[in-house]
Amino acid sequence: MAHNYQDQVLALAGIFQSAVLVEKIARTGSVPTDSFECTLNSVLVTKPESVEDVYEGRHGLYLGLTHLKHVLERDRKSMSGDAVRYALTLIQLERKLSKNKEMLSILGNRLEQVSQQCVHFEITHENIIGAMAALYQDTLSTFSNRIHVTGDIRHLQSSDNAQRIRASLLGGIRSAMLWRQVGGYRWQLILGRKKMLSCVNHLLRP
Repeated sequence: MAHNYQDQVLALAGIFQSAVLVEKIARTGSVPTDSFECTLNSVLVTKPESVEDVYEGRHGLYLGLTHLKHVLERDRKSMSGDAVRYALTLIQLERKLSKNKEMLSILGNRLEQVSQQCVHFEITHENIIGAMAALYQDTLSTFSNRIHVTGDIRHLQSSDNAQRIRASLLGGIRSAMLWRQVGGYRWQLILGRKKMLSCVNHLLRP
């Protein structure tokens, strides 16, 4: 798959979108439906012809692009510290995952099963969310540097919210994998900040 700088920004926005979804579920118990659907759908797009194919265009990434813009502008009032922490940890987890062939095989096989379930259920059906959550818990949650989610205890104690959080994190891993595949690297957020911000602003234009 050929790639360019815009592809890297879109994939990075995908990571941040997952992180913001986790933060919103943990703090409020709710998320924008279109953003949540976009993130879940991305997990099952395993053979895309382009980065935009993973997210079915860029419109579903509005939440992630907006938060990435706040981060690049260093707008502390608008950005979420928790979401930034989740995003950076997702990148670290994916790097560890990329070196674990056995876990990658498990992920691939079980995602095929989830795809088959989607023939019968919508992507946001509890069965699909539950399957994605279980997959995340059985694989990436076993790493020592797993993500510690903070928020309102009332929402965190809900089993439905816990499953939505894990499914969102799986979406973040998918975007982190894509980001690495198209040439993204961790120092981009510092060294390429201005160029990246210009690209984000372009993508956010109507």
